[in-house]
Amino acid sequence: MFYSKISDKDMAKKLNVTEGTIRRQRFTFREKAKQAIVNMGGLIGVKDPEAPYILKIKANCISLEGFYTYGGLNGRDLECLAEGLYEGIDENWLRYRIGTMEYIGERLEEYGIPYQSPVGGHGIFLDAAKFYPQLSYKEFPGQVLAVELYKECGLRACEIGSYMIGNHPDTGEQLKSMNEFTRIAIPRRVYTQSHYDMVIEAVYEVWKRRESVKHGYRIVWEPPVLRHFQADLEPAA
Repeated sequence: MFYSKISDKDMAKKLNVTEGTIRRQRFTFREKAKQAIVNMGGLIGVKDPEAPYILKIKANCISLEGFYTYGGLNGRDLECLAEGLYEGIDENWLRYRIGTMEYIGERLEEYGIPYQSPVGGHGIFLDAAKFYPQLSYKEFPGQVLAVELYKECGLRACEIGSYMIGNHPDTGEQLKSMNEFTRIAIPRRVYTQSHYDMVIEAVYEVWKRRESVKHGYRIVWEPPVLRHFQADLEPAA
């Protein structure tokens, strides 16, 4: 909704995009770690207090997370979450947030570094397939880029591609993702301008030596579910 308001004023007017509608949408689809940018936690909001599924939600929360008034979170995390709700709907903060992403994108463009454009609201998605066209999707170019960034400056990034998408449920064969991305997520109110510039320079250094990478990674062990968080990998050669 906020993107519509700032990028297409005519469409925003037709959709009657106001600060109130932005707030309603952001509260309807709310996952705290990405939108309010807190380190952990989330919430489920139900408008109808008589909704039949509320009791099941509460029971599952108690069984799996913690009592439904706090969900297993401590007071500090609840305070961060509450503050994030206010900041996440503040249009001045949203402009700053998106402006930061745009700054990083513009710097990457100056170096000719491929990324998903336009930028999003919480991070930059580098196009790992264009970094390493010499690698097969079965060698996980997005994971390769994440490892190279970590080796360059300790930057933790996340593969969003074939490694994440997993295997075919019937054949067990590795599926090929439509895109091979490496995501650099940006926390809320943590980094300074010098941090952003350091990240950009690190990406550029990795970009300059991209052709020297001859092999990717292969999986040596993976669990039946959620391998993206647990699998063991080793160099493919």
